[in-house]
Amino acid sequence: MKSFDDKVVVITGAGSGIGRALAQDFARRGALLAISDVDDAGLAETVDLVKAVGVREVRSDHLDVADRAAFAAYAATVADHFGRVNVVVNNAGVALAGNLEDLEYADMDWIIGINFWGVVHGTKEFLPHLIASGDGYVVNISSLFGLISMPGQSFYNAAKYAVRGMSEALREEMLVAGHPVGVTVVHPGGIKTAIARNARVSAKEDKQRTAQLFDEKLAKMTPERAAEIIVKGVQSSKARVLVGLDAHAVHQLAKLTGSRYQDIVAKAASRVLPEKTTVV
Repeated sequence: MKSFDDKVVVITGAGSGIGRALAQDFARRGALLAISDVDDAGLAETVDLVKAVGVREVRSDHLDVADRAAFAAYAATVADHFGRVNVVVNNAGVALAGNLEDLEYADMDWIIGINFWGVVHGTKEFLPHLIASGDGYVVNISSLFGLISMPGQSFYNAAKYAVRGMSEALREEMLVAGHPVGVTVVHPGGIKTAIARNARVSAKEDKQRTAQLFDEKLAKMTPERAAEIIVKGVQSSKARVLVGLDAHAVHQLAKLTGSRYQDIVAKAASRVLPEKTTVV
């Protein structure tokens, strides 16, 4: 897909961060947008921003991507509104920090519902419309943590690895079936977004220090630059897009060391991760 002019592009989690930056980027390229988020105020700001850059048409909706029935209704409404759907970007995501033994099941269900099932819902519900368009594309946002695992991120890892596996299999299925649908899975590294500040944490995590570590030490790239890389990857029909030097570095680490990367990561993490708090 070389051009997005007059293409209908659906983006979840568009109220901030990478989703907002992607909406602006696609708008500049002549796309018609269907954007959604649970953050109504942030979504309204994104609408104003894409209008400022000359979007041809934008539809915005409140959407909880974990709600299967709501997503099914949303997909049908968007397809009916525009008459077609060309690109779906399953971007909505949240974070959960804490060792597995300290996590609550409710929080595990929460992150899997959004980070995995939200991507599944967006992919499955829009897929018939993408196939029918004759020029469809699925962009699923995984993570650097869909390439390697990290202590304290077990369920974030679980969701992002699952997104990667599902997306790669979907791409193969589209090729086997001969359907005109491309699939790209994206692995961003540290991007300057509010994901860490809005995360849930276990009772033994210091949320403020965890967010501070991400914001000050790990988040190096702007969402705007990340969006440029993602869109370029889609234009080149890349199966996998790595975003940031950190994503490239850990990908190479895992390739070179195999499963031994886990020992390297554990040793490094013990020096930089915040200490656990004491639960009384």
